[in-house]
Amino acid sequence: MKRDNQLYQRLMEHLTTAVVLLDGQLRLCWMNPAAEALLAVSLNRVKGQAFPSLVGDDEAIARVLAKAHDAFHPFTQREARLVDTHGDPLAVDYTVSPLSEDELLLEIEPRDRLMRISRDEALMSRQETIKVLARGLAHEVKNPLGGIRGAAQLLERDLDDPGLKEFTHIIIEEVDRLRDLVDSMLGPNRLTRHEPLNIHKVLERVRSLLIVEQPTVEIARDYDPSLPDFSGDEAQMIQAVLNVARNAMEAMIEGGTPQPRLVLCTRARRQFTLGNERHRLVCEVSIIDNGPGVPEALRETLFFPMVSGRSDGSGLGLSITQSILHQHQGLIECYSFPGHTEFRLLIPLESRHD
Repeated sequence: MKRDNQLYQRLMEHLTTAVVLLDGQLRLCWMNPAAEALLAVSLNRVKGQAFPSLVGDDEAIARVLAKAHDAFHPFTQREARLVDTHGDPLAVDYTVSPLSEDELLLEIEPRDRLMRISRDEALMSRQETIKVLARGLAHEVKNPLGGIRGAAQLLERDLDDPGLKEFTHIIIEEVDRLRDLVDSMLGPNRLTRHEPLNIHKVLERVRSLLIVEQPTVEIARDYDPSLPDFSGDEAQMIQAVLNVARNAMEAMIEGGTPQPRLVLCTRARRQFTLGNERHRLVCEVSIIDNGPGVPEALRETLFFPMVSGRSDGSGLGLSITQSILHQHQGLIECYSFPGHTEFRLLIPLESRHD
């Protein structure tokens, strides 16, 4: 019997469906890791609390739970709207089944999981397409650039007039500028070094740089100190976070945000899906600003090279960040509306390079 109980518990803990056990007063008795991940909460912290309070005091689910308990009959609700403990909206289907007079079993299936998987797969496919296009473009552009530069250098040797040599200098300088631009489109030009990396050390380094650059912007921290180290490249991760944070600060300054504020936030996401792969633990780094938001017209192409919302922007910062996240098997997402823009950098915490 003990072995059977252990088997059942292990099975429940590895289900991707969120499973919650409530008592007769709708208080939380137990939930599996999938439910913890869905509701963004730990069982140890909320055990014994009224379940409706964990989903935004939702009256609809409270009525369904009470009805199932009183009628001793299962009920299913489709396309319900809940919120997790962070206030993020959830689109779910759920079924509540009475097990006894004092026990209710609640099964929750997030509908947005399939949408997330589809969106992440499309984003990863887009990243790969951009990488192939950028490499092809670099090859086609850098070859003639090298020829132009060489020809300008040969021409310069045969010129005696210093005024004419000034023109060859301009040609060489512009060729070098274009070469550097093409190299930037390709992202980091060295192999990723995977070493134990503390994400908070990365964020503190970025924060110290930003404070010097823009002392008028408030930079707040909201860290989860329980996050473990992961295998990554510290220099590249600093560059990735810095690109996003600088964009946010420049958008706030140029947009005339009255009290510009940037928040660096970290969280652990359990049983989280990136693309078509489910990870036991994912590090989420959020960079949040209260600026004007990302224009609607740019949201679909935001991570493409040469796309920028600023007249003097190169449009390479976010593309490079995306390339760095891709090398760490991660993703970057953006959620934006006027007064709130949040970039989420998602990185698996399982080590693949040990």
